[in-house]
Amino acid sequence: MNRVRLYWMLQLLGWGGFAFVNIFFASLSQGISAVQLWAFVVLAAFYLISTHAMRHVVKSYGWFKMGIFRLLVQTILALLALSVVNVLAQILINLAFGTLNPNEDFRSLVIAVNLFVSFLYYAFWFLLYFLFHFLDNYNNSLKYEAKINEIRLNHLKSQLNPHFIFNALNSVRALVDEDPEKAKSAITRISNMLRFSLMMDKKQVIDFADELSTVKDYLALESIRFEERLEVIYQVEEEAFGYKIPPMMLQTIVENGIKHGISNLVKGGLIEIKCREGLQEELYIQVKNSGYLNPNSFKSQKEGAGHGIENTRQRLKLLYGDQASFRIFNSGNQFVITEIKIPKQRVTLE
Repeated sequence: MNRVRLYWMLQLLGWGGFAFVNIFFASLSQGISAVQLWAFVVLAAFYLISTHAMRHVVKSYGWFKMGIFRLLVQTILALLALSVVNVLAQILINLAFGTLNPNEDFRSLVIAVNLFVSFLYYAFWFLLYFLFHFLDNYNNSLKYEAKINEIRLNHLKSQLNPHFIFNALNSVRALVDEDPEKAKSAITRISNMLRFSLMMDKKQVIDFADELSTVKDYLALESIRFEERLEVIYQVEEEAFGYKIPPMMLQTIVENGIKHGISNLVKGGLIEIKCREGLQEELYIQVKNSGYLNPNSFKSQKEGAGHGIENTRQRLKLLYGDQASFRIFNSGNQFVITEIKIPKQRVTLE
């Protein structure tokens, strides 16, 4: 519903209800004449007009941009001013409708009670209006933040595609002249990987099984290129297949291990992938690769183009916040271990 239309609907319902309640109880206690009925209607109309005028002042002078102390002081002063004006309006309305009783209506106690009651009505209106405004702004902020996060995620995913395709094609190129049969097998795997790459562009998370299948295709390609220099071990629990993970996340970690670890070793090395379910329904992924993580080179990568490790870290933060964790560290001088924890129920960006 349009915000302006909703505002007027609530105004009319609220102050219309105020008039109805006053008329109802007045008729129960002592009966009510047509003149008194219209006096209550006009009073409700005055409340509506005065609160709408106050809303205009609040918006025109940017009250919501003020500090909390200044906003509180100005609100109290506005409530007092509105209450005084309202009491004067009640006197004028009673005078106009011939229902004014000077001996009763001008008593100090009656005026004080009317001021207090008017203050309460206006304070209640201010509370509801401020609450509606802040909730509406908060909701808009969440939508804006979600949209920005979605744009960031799409940007991060678009960074991965060229990098992923480039590495895969390099693997095939090395095989074309050496072993045509293996090259054909490699091209089939490349086709599977490219199809997966195109499909994953529209998704924030995918089935773990789909990601693992692509990783297996990639490692099969690398095994052809490295031959006996690459050893691959999978330790994947059945429960892991009930999870969804960000596309290309595991693929990126494995690529990182091949490129920065095993490729730099004359004798090659090991890639070990372990996946298990935790006690509180979270997926633990561990990728172990031969090599050594140089803190200085890792820092330069983090400050660079944004591929690989830092890309994965950012995507996890955007999707899961503090529910996910990521760390990479050396295990002695021979292995690098990357550990990721992902919750079963992801945070959706709508």
